[in-house]
Amino acid sequence: MIARVRKSMEEKDQGFTLIELLVVMIIIGILAAIAIPVFLNQRKKAEDSAAKADVSTIGKEIATYFVDWDGSTAVTVGGGSGADWTINGNSIGNSSKNVDLSGTANLDDDQAWCVSVVNDKGDKAKSVGYQYSAEGGLEEGKCA
Repeated sequence: MIARVRKSMEEKDQGFTLIELLVVMIIIGILAAIAIPVFLNQRKKAEDSAAKADVSTIGKEIATYFVDWDGSTAVTVGGGSGADWTINGNSIGNSSKNVDLSGTANLDDDQAWCVSVVNDKGDKAKSVGYQYSAEGGLEEGKCA
């Protein structure tokens, strides 16, 4: 019995058939077709997270500024797309790539200020944007 198995193994050609190779290629193609769109969607979510993080940083710094506010000086915000975010000329940290300031409102009012950003590479950050305000904190949308 063992001799017969050994003899059949010696006579058989080693390697894969064309059909076996084609089946493996089709399976890899199906897996790639599923994985690539999921991967691209994750990149857009990461860009949205970058926009949220940046607007939160700016908003929290503005709120901190108003704690020691003199009651007369308006806040100015600058930076974006890789340049440092600034408040009244003072750096508050690096901005993420592709994140731009889209609007500010009432930066001379400690109860009603708002700042918003957009990210052209994101999903919601591109179309809707994100805002941080004294009234609502972090939200989707742009300052009115």
